[in-house]
Amino acid sequence: MRPAATPHPALRLLGQVWLWPALAMLAVGGYRLGTPELWRDEVATWTVATRSSGDLLRLLQHVDASNGAYYLLMHGWTTVCGDSTIALRLPSVLAMAGAAAFVALTAQRLFGGRVAAMSGGLLFAVVPLVSRYAQEARSYALVTCAVAAATWFLLRALERPGLRRWAPYCAAMAVAGAGHLISFSTLAGQAGLVLLHLWRVRGAGGVRRLLWQYPLAVAVASLPVVPVLVLGSRQSGRQLGWIGKPTFTQLRLFGEPLFGSAGVFHVFVLLALLVLVLPGRRLPAGQLLLLAVTPVVAVWLVSRGSTSYFVDRYLLFTVPAWAALAGGGVRAVYTTIAAAARRSRTPRQVRTAGVVLALGLLAVPALVALPTQSSVRYPGSHSYSREPYRAAAELIAAGYRPGDGIATPLGNQSWAMVGTGISYYLPPDVQPYPVFVQRSAVQAEDLFPAACPRPEECVGQGQRIWLLVLGDTTEPLAAMPGDQAQALRSRYGAPGRVTPLGGVTLALLDRTAH
Repeated sequence: MRPAATPHPALRLLGQVWLWPALAMLAVGGYRLGTPELWRDEVATWTVATRSSGDLLRLLQHVDASNGAYYLLMHGWTTVCGDSTIALRLPSVLAMAGAAAFVALTAQRLFGGRVAAMSGGLLFAVVPLVSRYAQEARSYALVTCAVAAATWFLLRALERPGLRRWAPYCAAMAVAGAGHLISFSTLAGQAGLVLLHLWRVRGAGGVRRLLWQYPLAVAVASLPVVPVLVLGSRQSGRQLGWIGKPTFTQLRLFGEPLFGSAGVFHVFVLLALLVLVLPGRRLPAGQLLLLAVTPVVAVWLVSRGSTSYFVDRYLLFTVPAWAALAGGGVRAVYTTIAAAARRSRTPRQVRTAGVVLALGLLAVPALVALPTQSSVRYPGSHSYSREPYRAAAELIAAGYRPGDGIATPLGNQSWAMVGTGISYYLPPDVQPYPVFVQRSAVQAEDLFPAACPRPEECVGQGQRIWLLVLGDTTEPLAAMPGDQAQALRSRYGAPGRVTPLGGVTLALLDRTAH
């Protein structure tokens, strides 16, 4: 008998359950990747990642140490790939595609079969907040991928413990923790998952070995996270002071901000309930529920203290568990109908109905997500960002003259990153000098420049000043700090051109017209 032909490697690749969810996520994340302009957090990534290694490390000693690992990664990335909008965001697209792949692998391992795997990975790709942060130059996509990978590696290690299986779990958790400390709250869910596994295999060999191997793996994964934790705890007051203490109502309704759509979240909850109600694998469903819910509750409890961390994007890493669980729900429906088909006199028709219903369960969340995808994905219409950097930069570039200065919000308004955001979009030959700046952000070893304590000494000798203030107003000088406004008014008089841009007002002060 002739031996069976070995499939071509390309055909084997096309048959992998993780490939199609990953490709779908690449398509969703890559769609109009460069269209939304950078918002202030992405501007922070750009300005830090493009500094020298020494300047970057000095900054982390004062601020944003919790994002230090991501900044170092992006420093290397921008050195090789440049700092265009697409280049800055591409790592997040790739990371979220990796997360979709690990969702599929996790669903396959827990529920078996291709239906759960493909469904879980594809459902992950349609979550509005997932596609939103797949297009953002921040660490959330990387952390989501790392936690999704750690879940799959943990399941493999529990089945057959050994160094080769614990090592990738440790690496994935280290990346997650170094990328964003809040992601380590997933350990609360993982501990519950491990306990459920131990209960299921009670009496079998290897239980005692697992009781010390898992804590040791967690300890090893925590080692590179300790420096981030130490520095981050010192900086938490400055970086997290804007987050309010969460209420019980926020916890109860957290699904909507976590998914970016209440409707999509409710579909995921329904699919999760189907896993628990229909015959099938209820224990894996319980494990995934622990991974999806326990970190959220843990962060909520901690946030009731002096410092709050309860923000939707900080907990985005829990969505892969929900997606794998939803994939199990689709499989539960399909297998229930398949079992009915075997007992039916018309098995083909019943099985066809099962396929149609399973496809419908995949289509429903995608259709529900459509109305909210645009508002969630594009920062220009997002509540996080109201600073039109690109529009302001285009107006300045169009009217620029060599020797012009630019005055942007500083001090308690530095968080808006207006000066840095505009500098990203200005052409290389348009370089107005900064007004009211004593030290640049690099010199101050900070995200923001240091304001001059005596504004009248830092106006400069330019004939014209481009003035930007937060908000839309016809009196931009009135929106400035009093001493800065007086310094400008005494030398330049009233602005001759005022242009509200929707979140920022641009004005031109001209000494020759004064």
